[in-house]
Amino acid sequence: MSRVTSENTTRTDRQLLLLVGLVVVLAIGPTLIAVAEVLAHPPDSVGDGATFVALTFMTALGTIVKVPIRIRSTTHAITWIETAIVIGLAVAPPAWVVLATGTGVGIASAVMKLAVIKTAFGVSKNILVAGGASAIALTVHWQWPPVGLAELVTLLGAIYLVAALLDDLLAIPVIALATGTRISRQFLNNLDLRLAGFGVRFVVALCTLLILQADPRLLLAVPPLMLSLHLAYSARIRGRTEQQAWQRLARTTDALNVVDLDNVLTTAVTQAAELFSADEVEIELRDGRTVRGGTGGITFDGPTGTPTDIEGTIVPAPLEGHDRSVDVGVLRLRFRGPVLLSEREQYTLRTFASALCTAVRNAQAYAELARAADEHAYAAAHDALTGLANRRHLLDEGTEQLSGRHADGVTALVLIDLNHFKEVNDTLGHAAGDQVLVQVAERLRGAAQGGDLVARLGGDEFAVLLRGLPAPAVAGHRAETLLAALHEPFELGGMRISVEASGGISVAPASGGMTELLRRADVAMYQAKRAGQRISTYASTRDTADLGRLTLGGELPRAVADHEFVVNFQPIVDLGTGEVTSAEALARWHHPHHGMIDPLRFLEAVERSGLLPAFAEAILDQALIAAAGWRDAGFDVPVAVNVSPRSLLDARFPGSVLARLRAHDLPPDRLVLELTETLTLSQLDVVDRVLSRLRDEGVRLALDDFGTGYSSLSLLSRIPVHELKIDRSFVTTMESSAEAAAVIRSTLDLGRSLNLDVVAEGVESEPQRRALWELGCTAGQGHLFARPMPAGTLLAALQRGSGGRPGTLAPPLHDAGAVIRLTQNRRQNGRSRPDRLPHLPA
Repeated sequence: MSRVTSENTTRTDRQLLLLVGLVVVLAIGPTLIAVAEVLAHPPDSVGDGATFVALTFMTALGTIVKVPIRIRSTTHAITWIETAIVIGLAVAPPAWVVLATGTGVGIASAVMKLAVIKTAFGVSKNILVAGGASAIALTVHWQWPPVGLAELVTLLGAIYLVAALLDDLLAIPVIALATGTRISRQFLNNLDLRLAGFGVRFVVALCTLLILQADPRLLLAVPPLMLSLHLAYSARIRGRTEQQAWQRLARTTDALNVVDLDNVLTTAVTQAAELFSADEVEIELRDGRTVRGGTGGITFDGPTGTPTDIEGTIVPAPLEGHDRSVDVGVLRLRFRGPVLLSEREQYTLRTFASALCTAVRNAQAYAELARAADEHAYAAAHDALTGLANRRHLLDEGTEQLSGRHADGVTALVLIDLNHFKEVNDTLGHAAGDQVLVQVAERLRGAAQGGDLVARLGGDEFAVLLRGLPAPAVAGHRAETLLAALHEPFELGGMRISVEASGGISVAPASGGMTELLRRADVAMYQAKRAGQRISTYASTRDTADLGRLTLGGELPRAVADHEFVVNFQPIVDLGTGEVTSAEALARWHHPHHGMIDPLRFLEAVERSGLLPAFAEAILDQALIAAAGWRDAGFDVPVAVNVSPRSLLDARFPGSVLARLRAHDLPPDRLVLELTETLTLSQLDVVDRVLSRLRDEGVRLALDDFGTGYSSLSLLSRIPVHELKIDRSFVTTMESSAEAAAVIRSTLDLGRSLNLDVVAEGVESEPQRRALWELGCTAGQGHLFARPMPAGTLLAALQRGSGGRPGTLAPPLHDAGAVIRLTQNRRQNGRSRPDRLPHLPA
């Protein structure tokens, strides 16, 4: 990139030389004509010589008294030369004016010690301006004194207009080329001020000629008038320049408010080059990265220490915060020539550097957060040992596949379980078993086709989601290929180990979604094991669980009418103190012949039967009656109720819930609705309205079974929940499974970042309780504290308490007032809660 910059600079310099050379060549003609005219008609008196000297002095003074404007390392100026030229044409022959203009500009350039190229351009440009004005004066037969004021204004205006236009037409292309801007843009820059300046100088020229016409002695009043106007115009130019600079600074700092570091650096380089009119801007970061460029964009982006081709003045500015406690690098402005920034420019540079420091820090912090989020998202969706998708990822992908958005072809699932894998662990150790699992994963990944998803569900169980099959029968052939890949023995520490596997195949069902697809594959896999076969395909006629559901479904109307559905309650406990913070309502079917029936066996049938509203209202009524009873007894314990996804599609559901709360005189925040499925994601608009109304009224929402695939990170951006519940399968295996522990840690981190409470389900031992608490989990439920029980039994347990402390079901992890030495995880991740009356985590 630096070579490209050097080539561009050389080309620009060459173009400038050619343009200046063209102006010099064009100026030779008017100069020769003027010299010939003077030689043909030389001055015939001392007065003529004095007039030439006066014109030369006036031109030199008009060159020196100017309004300077710095563009990069070059200072350009707005002068009064055209005024001197127009006045000179009134008192001297045009040839004298041309020569006096060239001589005066040359003398002024020598006094100001300008470079040769600038002197040549200035002399030649103004000779051309004087020549053009002289040509117009001769064309309109300009004579002094004029006949009247109207003639004076008209002729003087024509001459001055030509002089002003020539000055702009000759100067603007050179300035545009030197600054790297378009000629049209350069012409429009400060056009209003230039026009105002032309008008002021025209008035000065007109007044001067009127004074000369009235009384030449009044000419002494002209210099003070010109000086006053010059100072006023200079102040206006400086004010406009500063105003534009502050406006550009405001726009530039606003443009830095992006979170992508590359965009921040590109914006900073290009905008700083324009803001400070620098030839090159360099940003050197402390991490060893350097970026250079100009108004045209980035020319170098690489390691620090690479030299630049631009030599000259360097103006550095540290990239540090307002309190100078943070230093992320340095900003350097590079100019090809000597430059001294004004006090305003220095303050602007410090302000810009501070804003850039903040922008760089924000972009770096965002990049780190994005990296950490990607890592957590990957860890939450993949198996830590094999790198395959985990159960949650499989269920999410399968749910999306079955939702209809990717429904091309047939979807099927192959569930693979290794036979006698426990013997490998027992004989060779878990490390050897892990190596076998890794090799199994590699072979399955190699045997799978591009659209298939290979997952490890846990232990020695794997699954492959087959997508886009042309026909259901193809699933059997693909399953044979997958299991054949495991037929060859595995190399393990110099030993060859044979591993057998059984597989179950299921094709996407008409209803039930991914959960049912996985259940059917599991049924088929165990059928294969029982039959001694390698592969079995799911058959509904052999699915006893399905037949049982059909039988129970016919008895649902009677069960609803006879109030056979009852509710037990399992308390949720503060892991640190043992206090009850809430209770989950668990529906059971008290069947007259089959006893207590789990909801997994009848809930789907309830949803299909049309009895869901009546069932949901009955369960909610029992839960709220229990909560009101506990409150009246002095225990204000919220109650959590599971919600069917089909209820969320009913726009009347929020009104029904709020009516039941009012009927039992319970505040809305005493009720927690647990969302357990994702089958309604295709109708999220309806769900959003239902959940938003419930939340706006104060009802709290929880996402159940988090981490198993029923809920995903994408859901959290749509469903406004207050709480996440870690599925019991992760808690049960957290001490033996790195994957389960990773899911728990990721869920806790996610909960903290989104300000959500996290409840762990399935806590069954004190080591699990302590491990969860040390990871930062504040609440849990499970058999360690209590099994599900009737409302009255739970009230009695609350009154009895643990260790004489009502409202508790377990002793605290630490005695009151004891010095607690937390583990590193707990110190970093944990959040303590003040002692208070138990209530639902907020």
